[in-house]
Amino acid sequence: MTNGASAALLSRVAPGPNCWEWLGRRDHKGYGKFQRRMAHRAVYEATIGEIPDGLQLDHLCRNRGCVNPAHLEPVTSAENTRRGVGIPAINAAKLACARGHLFTPENTYTDDRRRRDCRACHVRRQTEYRARRSGQRIEVAK
Repeated sequence: MTNGASAALLSRVAPGPNCWEWLGRRDHKGYGKFQRRMAHRAVYEATIGEIPDGLQLDHLCRNRGCVNPAHLEPVTSAENTRRGVGIPAINAAKLACARGHLFTPENTYTDDRRRRDCRACHVRRQTEYRARRSGQRIEVAK
């Protein structure tokens, strides 16, 4: 980043005792934008250095408008999801399926869209589906 771009970037930051608020444009989710880039990524790279390939910046303060590099940590997408507060984080924290089967490595099935299911329930649903398709009436243990 050139000195001019760096000065323009930092002129849009209001450093506080904790969060550094982004004063420039924000997207519909509340993240700062700077020259078609995410502002927190631009500030991190200008002050700390490159973000390692394959990693995202996690806002440790949970403030999407914060660009304080001390509040940003490079993590994998999966780790960023687990640390979140949304539905994906809630589901990732579950230890068992709705029927009470534990999510152990041996009993966990992940489909091609990375959705997690217990193998017992997955097998039950597949058996029921095949029975419906073939017109058979079959009673499956729950």
